[in-house]
Formats: sequence, C-alpha cells, structure tokens
Amino acid sequence: MNLKRTFGAVLTTLGIIGLIYTGYMVLQGGGEITSMIVFGILGFIFFAYGISLVRTTKDEA
Repeated sequence: MNLKRTFGAVLTTLGIIGLIYTGYMVLQGGGEITSMIVFGILGFIFFAYGISLVRTTKDEA
C-alpha cells in the first residue's frame, strides 16, 4: 500500500471522527459555539483532503 494512500485514509478517518464529534456536540447542546465551529471545519478539511488524496494517488505495483 502506498504511503500517500495510507495518509489519505488516516486523514479521512480523522475527518469523520471530527464531523461525528461536532454532530454529537450539536445534538447535546453543550460546548461553546466556537469549539463546535472549529471541530466542524477541521473535520471537513481533513475529510475532503483525505478523500482527494486517496482518489488522486495512483496504484503502482
């Protein structure tokens, strides 16, 4: 497995965790608005960058 593809998978996983945590904080109604915004934005950036890194990396055997 390619190192870039592995890094993309890790970033995607971190992005999903960040988005789920943001959703959990929103549903619970706790936490500050700024922390929810920061977690949401970082989660989205990690998710989008990870997906694009996995998609654009070519498999070389």
